[in-house]
Amino acid sequence: MITIYHNPRCSKSREALAIAEQFGSEHKLQLDVVDYQKTPLTLAQLQHLHHQLGGPVSTMVRDNETEYAALGLAQADDAALLAALAAYPKLLQRPVVVYRGRAVIGRPPQLVSALFDK
Repeated sequence: MITIYHNPRCSKSREALAIAEQFGSEHKLQLDVVDYQKTPLTLAQLQHLHHQLGGPVSTMVRDNETEYAALGLAQADDAALLAALAAYPKLLQRPVVVYRGRAVIGRPPQLVSALFDK
């Protein structure tokens, strides 16, 4: 199973989706496409996703969104960042692809291919 947390209005997200669809089709894998703005992730799901991604929570956050500045998240700790992601799904970096218990942020989309190669 492949899961992609997707924003259909984002060109990078659409490119990553195409890569995931092709890989899934070639390997007969189910693809779960989640529009995370319509179906926001819970705090527990975000914590699990952070674990799958590795690295700092800050890499999961879109720091160019107005909500980021309005909430004063530049100096926020991990707990505050995860809470903000749960409350404001727009802040989630996109796309995020999960495969075999690991995840990558598909920026650039070619990182998705690297996830499948491992």
